[in-house]
Amino acid sequence: MIKRIIYGFTGFTVKLVFIAAGIIICLPVLMVVTGSVMGESDLLEFLAPVFRDGKGFVGWTILPQSPTIDNYIKLLIRTPQFFILFWNSVKIVALILLGQLIVGVTAAWGFSVYSVRGKNIIFTFYVVLMLLPFQVTMLSSYLVLKQLGLFDTHSAVILPAIFNTFPIFVTYGGFNSIPKPLIEAARIDGAGELYIFFKIGLPLGKGGIMSALVLGFLEYWNMIEQPLAFIKTKALWPLSLYLPEIDWTQAGFAFCASVIMLIPAVFVFVMGQDYLEQGIIYSGLKQ
Repeated sequence: MIKRIIYGFTGFTVKLVFIAAGIIICLPVLMVVTGSVMGESDLLEFLAPVFRDGKGFVGWTILPQSPTIDNYIKLLIRTPQFFILFWNSVKIVALILLGQLIVGVTAAWGFSVYSVRGKNIIFTFYVVLMLLPFQVTMLSSYLVLKQLGLFDTHSAVILPAIFNTFPIFVTYGGFNSIPKPLIEAARIDGAGELYIFFKIGLPLGKGGIMSALVLGFLEYWNMIEQPLAFIKTKALWPLSLYLPEIDWTQAGFAFCASVIMLIPAVFVFVMGQDYLEQGIIYSGLKQ
């Protein structure tokens, strides 16, 4: 009886800790959403130490005293440049994911299915490239893009991202989970390599492919360093570079833009959550 009480109390404590941690993690998002519907008077009252003398502590409230949608009206109706940057982001992310789908999926299939001398060495090299941060390859990428005449264009961001090795690593795990006897049986029955790829590889490796696409969307929708380094014309910037351009005196406007920026990422994450779990499992599989 005592053990049951102890176990029950321990389980309740663990749940309470996780709930508290979840609330703390969600507080910044709640703050952004709340700030987007606050009036200027509320924002100046709560954020006076930031806007004025820098003394004292910033205050906040979950429920605004005078909620308003003026910030959303200003952003969505009176700010056309916001939509230009929004469609820039849509174009860049869509082309990157399409390119990764073509290049990464086929490369992962080749690594998983075909036995080639030195395959493991090449794949290990791919993993090493995946671990390199952008700061390491930025200079070389800049020189190559400059020579090709792609600097200050969307292609300067799209093309290097298409050949990123991370989608290959994630998709490879999904393909590697397909039973090899199944592929051999299809070959014995006379199925061609393209038929096996489209009818067996893609359906059974869908979890890894979708996981790579979801992770790719979350990464490139929020990327800042690549477009900031390779795109100088502000009209070509993605939406992720719009937020730093907002003056902090327009706090409500900035909060509103952050909410709009957050909506597509949250939607994709919720829709692809199951695939993300599968991708994590595939990434842990041994070759």
